[in-house]
Amino acid sequence: MRVWVARPEPGASRTGAALAGLGHAALVAPVLAVHPVEGPLPEGEFDGIVLTSANAVKALEPRLKGVPVFAVGARTAERAARAGFGPIIEGPGDGAGLAAVVAQRLPPGARLIHVAGAERKPEPAASLDRAGFHLVTHIAYRAEALPRLPGEIEHALADGTLEAALHYSNRSARIAASLCDSAGLRGAFRALEHYCLSADIARTLEEADIRVHFVAAEPRETALLGGLAR
Repeated sequence: MRVWVARPEPGASRTGAALAGLGHAALVAPVLAVHPVEGPLPEGEFDGIVLTSANAVKALEPRLKGVPVFAVGARTAERAARAGFGPIIEGPGDGAGLAAVVAQRLPPGARLIHVAGAERKPEPAASLDRAGFHLVTHIAYRAEALPRLPGEIEHALADGTLEAALHYSNRSARIAASLCDSAGLRGAFRALEHYCLSADIARTLEEADIRVHFVAAEPRETALLGGLAR
């Protein structure tokens, strides 16, 4: 199957390699470009580090080594560990679940730093705030939408050789749909088999009248790629 991987780098290339290992032809063409936001982390001591994306790891400073890292999922946990941070506590793959893990390990009132992107979901911050944690957010990167559909995707949609698309976030799914609309390829995009990492992402597509073929049972890449075997 020829599959569009629209998620940002560095995850996009890793997903492309995983697809190739499963016998699929991946078109790695992100619709978001990730750029670091320069600036030091806030001063002071922290009882925990909250990471909802592997892209945030580069912003961590050596002074935080030894502080528990609460990583949203396996990939973020792996990257933080490789960078020498930890101990690592891995979450279940979503923000609300990560907040629950923090609440199990730390007492209310603990001071946390959430190293995050400029565009992010309400969770885990909303749940942590309700639970009485003091959360300081530091913006480490910004993901900017491409101005137009990547050329290889435009050609593949136009000639009917693209069969499926993988969706890893609400934002990238919305942007992919919008760029296809702007290129006059809405019908071709709708005709693809759409595989979503979560029900939340699936709703985003369905609200745009795009049929979703598969939703992962848990927000992990292994579960998402397992859907291709169906």
